[in-house]
Amino acid sequence: MTFMPKPRHMSQRVRARRRARTATRSSKHDPFSLVRSIGLTLPGVEATRRYDGSPVLKLGGCYMAGLAAHPSAEPDTLVVRMSEEERALLLEDAPDTYYVTDYYRPYPLVLVRLGRVTPEALHDLLSVSWRLTQAKVRRRRATGERP
Repeated sequence: MTFMPKPRHMSQRVRARRRARTATRSSKHDPFSLVRSIGLTLPGVEATRRYDGSPVLKLGGCYMAGLAAHPSAEPDTLVVRMSEEERALLLEDAPDTYYVTDYYRPYPLVLVRLGRVTPEALHDLLSVSWRLTQAKVRRRRATGERP
């Protein structure tokens, strides 16, 4: 049997430094944290995960917004439910922030570069998405469709 020395306990200062590094690292690697915090201020919105583990916001079981998972999207891109008319206006107004790829074009969605969008604009986008998703939830409830 091999002798294993007892592990030494870390000082409080070392633990605090490690916690600070971990907190900084996790906030850098979670582009969805601001989206989640803003989205959860809207009525009935829940933060959950898709089948592949990526974070999404849902309202009444219907998709509202989430991180883009398709390879055609840039890293740290948010996919937000948006009408085609509003999407066209966003693409024309701020093409450096909003875009759409061929894969996402047939759907009522817009892609958002999270590094370029302000929290105020993100709140507005999620509010529009909430309104569109709420209409979809009402239609589904009225017709008895699944969420």
